[in-house]
Amino acid sequence: MEALRPQDPTSIGTHTVLARIGAGGMGQVYLGRTQGGRQVAIKVIREDFAGSAEAMARFRREVETVKAVRSAYTAQLIDSSLAAPPYWLATEYVPGPTLVQAAAERGALPAETCFRLFAALAEALAQVHEYGVLHRDLKPHNILLSPVGPKLIDFGIARGAEQTALTQAGSAPGTPGYTAPEVITHDQVSTASDVFALGATMACVATGRPPYGTGTMESVTYRVVHGEVDVAGVEPRLAELIRDCAAAEPEKRPAPAQIIARCGVTSALVDDPVYRELAGGAQSTVPQAVGGGYVPTVAPGVAPDTPSSNARRKTWLAVVAAVAAFSVGTGIALWATDGSDAKREEQGAKAVVQASSTPASGVTTPPAPLASTVPSTNQEPGYIEATNPNRDYWAPNSNGLAGGTCNLPSEERASSLQMSISDVHDGKAKVSFRLKFPDPALAKPYFVSVAVKPPHEIDSDVGKPIEGLKQQNLGLGYTSKPVDLFAKDPTQWVGLTYPDDFQQFVRGKPIGGGIPTGNDPGNWTVLFYHVKSPGEYANIACDGFTANQP
Repeated sequence: MEALRPQDPTSIGTHTVLARIGAGGMGQVYLGRTQGGRQVAIKVIREDFAGSAEAMARFRREVETVKAVRSAYTAQLIDSSLAAPPYWLATEYVPGPTLVQAAAERGALPAETCFRLFAALAEALAQVHEYGVLHRDLKPHNILLSPVGPKLIDFGIARGAEQTALTQAGSAPGTPGYTAPEVITHDQVSTASDVFALGATMACVATGRPPYGTGTMESVTYRVVHGEVDVAGVEPRLAELIRDCAAAEPEKRPAPAQIIARCGVTSALVDDPVYRELAGGAQSTVPQAVGGGYVPTVAPGVAPDTPSSNARRKTWLAVVAAVAAFSVGTGIALWATDGSDAKREEQGAKAVVQASSTPASGVTTPPAPLASTVPSTNQEPGYIEATNPNRDYWAPNSNGLAGGTCNLPSEERASSLQMSISDVHDGKAKVSFRLKFPDPALAKPYFVSVAVKPPHEIDSDVGKPIEGLKQQNLGLGYTSKPVDLFAKDPTQWVGLTYPDDFQQFVRGKPIGGGIPTGNDPGNWTVLFYHVKSPGEYANIACDGFTANQP
């Protein structure tokens, strides 16, 4: 939870804006208060997304889904504005951590708690399915533990039960390790695929481990299709139920009603002492805004800013960001590499968002400097690494003309940035960038890093995609060391050679250099990032090139 910044709106619709909850790929989420005093989570869609038909269709579908599903297990829609930009929606504010974060702090949950949670989540799915909706991305990250029971969030890729086609060729909905085998291999999405995700979710919280192990996306996906869910050490009756839910054949999985019956719970989940501990959260006041003009309101789930609680507050910041119950991304998790490669953890998105001042649409914004003037750290970042799934992709122009386009708009503006990609041959490429003029609006220092991203996930052992199981690359790719453009003349070109000047980092450690471009023929994406720290950066430009067979 952060105090409002000068460029943030003071009101959205009829709601008073109290604080920042978090940012995501599609927009900024705020904590707000209705005229009657009820706290709400408000997501404002980034202005540049208004021009993306795909992004807006996803957002409108999300609004309609949240509006349609009236369940005790979902955050209820309070208000929305879809008539004109800026687009936004508000749901009830739900205090409490996500299941993945609560379980990460405590470890594996006791069997009795798991049975109670299993039954509650099965009932939640049953109610969602009764409305003709498939969640399609159930996982511990998308479950909030509220004081009254679990809440399902993130309906950004939810569809009606009759709408089972994929939204993008070659890209399965959901998250590796929680996506059912039939979805991966045959694009078949059904209520049974949600049950599979429930089984994988319960395997995770019952063991404290990813349900299909760690490693690259390809290796995890391979285990889902050809292996078995990890229930080693789990109480036998619970393990059997998890295995049945995660059965390879959809027809062998139990229905939600059967799951509830097999759990055999005789007491409320909220009476479970472990659940109460996990869902308890902390209490504090909303941080004071700078000129925000609001009345301080209690904000459940945020630890106070004291020296002894600063570390925990950082954890709860991500917790409260998830409380918004909105889709702010794709729901695809990054997976860790085994052993010495350490682990990559899914984190909250770091996009820099500008709220538009459009009184006709209900958003009131005070006079403020440009978002690019938000202060940046003066500490020189030595690298950047993936913090959340990346779905930026470049494709050549279909009309035969030179050049191409990227599927998503940039997260931050740097209008004076110029870039060049050339000499793509012999497995290499030249990447250059500079400022056309020393833009005074850019914060100083202004670090830029380049990410070069192959079209497919790469098997690090061989430096090529896994044959027969090629997956669209959801990682950051290989990145260059951040360069401060203002350290010298920013109008002079900075030249890099891929792969010589590029590395991949995990938890601050280099795990390998770039692969030759010919190892993965196809459309490569080149992303330019404004970097504040290794895990905090914003996309300012996107380009790409096509690599051919060597």
